[in-house]
Amino acid sequence: MQQDKNKKQKQDSPAPQSRRPLLFWIILALSIATLIYVTLAPSLLSGNASETEVSYDTFLSHLEKGYIEKVEIRSNQVRYTLTKEGENALQEQAKEKAQQQAEASPSALPEQESLFGFRILGQGDAGNENGTAWKLPTAASAKKEYFAYLVGDEKLTDRLQAAGVTFSAVSEERSILFYMILQYGLPLLVFGLILAFLTRRLGKVGAGGGLMGFGKSNARSVEGSDITTTFKDVAGQDEAKESLQEIVSYLHDPRKYAEVGAKMPRGALLYGPPGTGKTLLARAVAGEAGVPFLSISGPEFVELFVGMGASKVRDLFKEAREKAPCIVFIDEIDAVAKKRDGMGSNDEREQTLNQLLSEMDGFEENSGVIVLAATNRPDSLDKALLRPGRFDRRVPVELPDQGGREAILRIHAAKVKTQGDIDLAAIARITPGASGADLANVVNEAALCAVRNGRRAVIQRDLEDSVDTALAGKQRKSMVISRKEKQTIAYHEVGHAIVTACQEHAAPVHKITIIPRTSGALGFTLQADEGEHFLMDKEEAFAKLVTLAGGRAAEQIMCHSVTTGASNDIEEATKLARAMITRYGMSDKLGFVAFEQMINPYLSSDTALTCSQDTAARIDREVIELVQRAYETALKLLEENRSRLEAIAGTLMEKETISGEEFEALMKQTDSGAETSEEPKET
Repeated sequence: MQQDKNKKQKQDSPAPQSRRPLLFWIILALSIATLIYVTLAPSLLSGNASETEVSYDTFLSHLEKGYIEKVEIRSNQVRYTLTKEGENALQEQAKEKAQQQAEASPSALPEQESLFGFRILGQGDAGNENGTAWKLPTAASAKKEYFAYLVGDEKLTDRLQAAGVTFSAVSEERSILFYMILQYGLPLLVFGLILAFLTRRLGKVGAGGGLMGFGKSNARSVEGSDITTTFKDVAGQDEAKESLQEIVSYLHDPRKYAEVGAKMPRGALLYGPPGTGKTLLARAVAGEAGVPFLSISGPEFVELFVGMGASKVRDLFKEAREKAPCIVFIDEIDAVAKKRDGMGSNDEREQTLNQLLSEMDGFEENSGVIVLAATNRPDSLDKALLRPGRFDRRVPVELPDQGGREAILRIHAAKVKTQGDIDLAAIARITPGASGADLANVVNEAALCAVRNGRRAVIQRDLEDSVDTALAGKQRKSMVISRKEKQTIAYHEVGHAIVTACQEHAAPVHKITIIPRTSGALGFTLQADEGEHFLMDKEEAFAKLVTLAGGRAAEQIMCHSVTTGASNDIEEATKLARAMITRYGMSDKLGFVAFEQMINPYLSSDTALTCSQDTAARIDREVIELVQRAYETALKLLEENRSRLEAIAGTLMEKETISGEEFEALMKQTDSGAETSEEPKET
């Protein structure tokens, strides 16, 4: 019931909406504010758009002729408007002067009408007695305003009174304040209004408090009562669960640890290959303890602006202290906690790391806040993060063994409908090296396979087919292969199987198939050990080399030629032979010395040589010699079992897939001389 309730809550909760970066909205608001300001400010700052600057002599001339209606006196300007008679007189003067210019210069350009209704006149237009050009408004335009700069005329007031002109003085302080508000206050006001609108429009962004939530962690918070994941949901990691059980006990009752004087670890680092269940373990700890669970990924601390990541760390731990006791989980912590080597340093990442170190140091003893972190690269973490007092406990979460794989399969198989006898132990045997995520995908793929085949329940065959899909991809049923190539593929795969069966230290054959796969494989031979092996001796390693060489050897014996089908076998054989010499110390000539090291054991198998060029050349010769010796051994074994190779290859061409039991039966029949199938004929 509780699970159904949680599922319903998840379904009812709205899906997270994709958000544009904060920088996008800031640029948008600035652009809109700038556009509005550029559009409105010129007209507001200029006051009357139809104003013209004239000389002071022109102003006095207009005053003497009685053209002026009203005057405003400012600190350094005199602004005035004309009477209707004065405007008409100036227009008449402009027309006469333009006509005179046209008669004197017939090639002169005619008057042009501007976009805003003003006539653009040339140099020396009437109305400007000094020959300075101005624009005269049309009858439909607003009344023109003229202004001239004062030149220290002490008799200006007397002249205005004598002309009977209405005049007034305007305070310049008010004017300056008005222009300052328009020039600076208007853009800020427009920008603020737009930003406020966007903030209300977008709503709150997680815990960040909306668009203005700078430096918020946005960590995903789940209350303890809503977490249904417990240690029962985690299989194949018994040692890891045991290490984390003390944390659960402390969160249940911290007083008993305080009474003894014990200090619980402030942090625990979960490390291991991808898909092993590190995040699941962290949620299980929170579920077992029944405390809030704050989760965030390391890359989420990385920000464009310096200091934002550190601010997120502060906000995360502030929230954790408010909800204590609780668990803080940082996934992929290597994104912000890499070693500081001084080369190509990143100020933002280093500040974030320093803030994380400071916050973990600031925990009070028995504060009730436990920090869990997960990584696939423990070797890349800064040493300051791993010292006692920070991440005191390091919990390896390795790939499960055979028993662990079976337990994981049982957990996931319980979630699907099955039918018949389901042998999960057999599936666990043929999936060595699979992680928990891989096994979950196997079960899910089996359910999909059952639906594709029209069944309402998963059977054993669906699980086996899903393993094949995970290893080599889906079947390419549309691929057409000629009989000759099919025959070569059959010899190749049977060669692997026979060489395996003829060796004491090789794993038994589980399946042989020549059905092409989407991964590019035209067939494969699957081996499965009866039990779990954690060590590999020199004889077992050499047996693997011989098995890998069996496919190419069969092609050479039966087809008297070789193909490109053994490319992957050659690659794997070369890697294994090099590892035997450089890392395992299995060379008689080079001895007990390591010449290369793994770069990252959890993410890749890449290695780096740590030897001189002369030694590297000796290693190459040793590798070639070892692989060649394995190939010669495979040729010898197949020559001795040529009749078996021919007979089993014929059966494989007919059936396309042979199980391990069928292969063993065919090996016994051919050993007793019984005929199993006609010998395949070349076409």
